[in-house]
Amino acid sequence: MEFNIAKVFAAVAAANPERDCIVFGDRRFTFAQVDDRTRRLAQALHAWGLGARRERSQLAGSESGQSHLALYMTNCNEYVEGMIGAYQARVAPFNVNYRYVADELVYLLADSGAAAVMYHARFGPTLAEALTELPPMRLIHVDDGSGNDPLPGAVRYEELLAQQSAAVLDIALSPDDLYVLYTGGTTGMPKGVLWRQNDIYLNAMGGRAFGTGQAVAGMAEVVERTLAGGPPSMTVAPLMHGAAQWSAFTTVLGGRTFVIPPAAERFDPAQAWATVAREKVGSMSIVGDAFARPLADALVDGGPDLARALLSFNALVSGGALFSSGVKQRLLQLLPHLTILDAGGSSETGSQMGVASTRENAGTGRFTPNPGAVVVSADMTRLLVPGDPDIGWLAQRGLVPLGYLGDAEKSARTFPEIDGVRHSIPGDRARWDADGSIELLGRDSVTINSGGEKIFAEEVEAAIANHPAVYDVVVVGRPSVRWGSEVVAIVQLAHGKSPDSVGIVAEAARHIARYKLPKEVLFCDRIQRSPSGKPDYRWAKAYAAK
Repeated sequence: MEFNIAKVFAAVAAANPERDCIVFGDRRFTFAQVDDRTRRLAQALHAWGLGARRERSQLAGSESGQSHLALYMTNCNEYVEGMIGAYQARVAPFNVNYRYVADELVYLLADSGAAAVMYHARFGPTLAEALTELPPMRLIHVDDGSGNDPLPGAVRYEELLAQQSAAVLDIALSPDDLYVLYTGGTTGMPKGVLWRQNDIYLNAMGGRAFGTGQAVAGMAEVVERTLAGGPPSMTVAPLMHGAAQWSAFTTVLGGRTFVIPPAAERFDPAQAWATVAREKVGSMSIVGDAFARPLADALVDGGPDLARALLSFNALVSGGALFSSGVKQRLLQLLPHLTILDAGGSSETGSQMGVASTRENAGTGRFTPNPGAVVVSADMTRLLVPGDPDIGWLAQRGLVPLGYLGDAEKSARTFPEIDGVRHSIPGDRARWDADGSIELLGRDSVTINSGGEKIFAEEVEAAIANHPAVYDVVVVGRPSVRWGSEVVAIVQLAHGKSPDSVGIVAEAARHIARYKLPKEVLFCDRIQRSPSGKPDYRWAKAYAAK
């Protein structure tokens, strides 16, 4: 049997109507209430003429036959409702990085062909600037306490729901309906990864049994597994990231309560722990050291009373960035009963592998593969075997995406056939050890992962090069205690120009989001490049380290 996410949610909600589904700050919504709200949203999208226009059998892997809904919000109950409601209308929602400036937002909304945007009020001014360069689209305004009024033509989310029927739409949902996830920039500019809903559900949203990898056989088994309930789960990572979405849907589609801490401008670790204690949360998902370090600090500040309040908390799950062994060990000393799970994967592969750490054994670097995770040869022509000494590419086979939206050429490169089987090879180097574990060696590109955000060096270089004093520039990552890796720009000045770090960063800020800006600008007499003109990143990293 194959699955559609909206149909799975409807079945789970019908079986557990009075159980809490989403807790956001002091707001609580049962499964029945979320089901009602998402059906109303689906009715609105359908009434606007949004939905499926062509079926998958008529499309290439890089094509979408559905309308697209941009979700331009921070974490909130409306984010999860927006995804489920869109799925019920056969509309494909997708994530928007809320740190984008207007130029980046224009690119994303144009690349996706967005038909509608569901946005938090605080982002209204940036969206308004971007919309001046885009065709008209439907706008759904979500109030957030910022006080910003709806943009012209926008309708408030709660008013939209109140205007609609809660009836189930009379349309045939399909396992081929899309789950769309935009990358953070590891492919150059962000790309929309197109998944069949059946495949992402089985791969990353709880459709396989944890530990065994056995897929559920049918809807009756899905429902049966939810009846016993279980402890709530929480994420402090942004829902605009795939790992946080997978955590949310694994929880909700498993019939458990998904907890979102109260809205805050910045990550508040003390508030996160208070929410865990209040809601008796059993597991939390984070993004590496950038979250784990302040969580550990807050545990120390809270003292023994806080630790005692966290006895129901037994699992910390991290993905998307380095979670160093030292930070793990510190957390495990503070919470001896805790298990830490490092989860490996990407937008293009889903959940691929994991490694568990306890107080007795804080593992890192080597992972147990999930079904379909393999290592292929450097030339991408053959499958390696455990114990093979060659360094190859981490790959996923079986349940993999259809392609990148609108980019058939890149789709063919990232999702090649090897021995007649489609693989996803997004660019991580790996070695397959003899014991069957996979040693992850790192991304082969020059992508910088800073505080859980993926930053493409060439995009930062292009932004910095707009400054008139910059003759040449190369951008690299440098190890950072706070961020894991921090962005450093090495600049060769134009003749006669003086160093102006503040002005260079200010110019870059006009073109890229703040989190992508360099933490330091270094100056040199001459940027070293290869004879072909490519930057010498090895030299640049050594220079930045000095």
